[in-house]
Amino acid sequence: MNLLILNPNSTASMTETIAVAARKSALQSTAITAVTGTDPAPASVEGHADAALAVPPMLAAIRVAERSDTPPSAIIIACFDDPGLLAAREVARAPVLGIAQSALQVAMLISARFSIITTLPRSVPVIEDLVQAYGAGHACRRVRSVDLPVLALESAHDLAFSRLVAEGRKAIAEDGAEAIILGCAGMAEMCANLSETLGLPVIDGVVAAVKLAEALAGGGFATSKAGSLAYPRDKSADKLA
Repeated sequence: MNLLILNPNSTASMTETIAVAARKSALQSTAITAVTGTDPAPASVEGHADAALAVPPMLAAIRVAERSDTPPSAIIIACFDDPGLLAAREVARAPVLGIAQSALQVAMLISARFSIITTLPRSVPVIEDLVQAYGAGHACRRVRSVDLPVLALESAHDLAFSRLVAEGRKAIAEDGAEAIILGCAGMAEMCANLSETLGLPVIDGVVAAVKLAEALAGGGFATSKAGSLAYPRDKSADKLA
């Protein structure tokens, strides 16, 4: 099967981090193509305006992929804001997964309560809203922040890891968290070390999305084209004479 992973931002090194995590977790028979966002996609997605800029090139990439000789079996949006998720489902026939929704679904299957750790404080309310929209509010105890920008996950790796450990320990002690979700795709490479350090499941949304995508594709599922997720209408004939 072919998985298309879209990094909505324009930072190629982050795309590589995402791709490495995805390929480590994927089946040997799964081919993964990872695509970096193009202009006007921002260097990182840190808020609603960044997300809005990232969506048009992402939708264009989906259209190109679906019309290719080897269309994707499933598509993953590798940003924890799940930008443009419903719009992507409109233009795609293949299942489209957001890493936030995927991580939340996995967390609810393996724990009764969990916390999320993200990058900047400004991302906290965005993720809180997603948690409610996805029906996970009863299980998510808190959304925490390490107060670092997304790009610092690479440039200040050791500092980022130490802050994730500190927030993870607070989540266990103060929130009663039984699992931790990493609230940024750029944290993917730290997942295994964090789980070992904290002594409980740490869920990376990229890995969660890859495994769910393989299951959906393997089951022959496709995005519904009835009702709200029907392909966008061709409006060229809408003008009345």
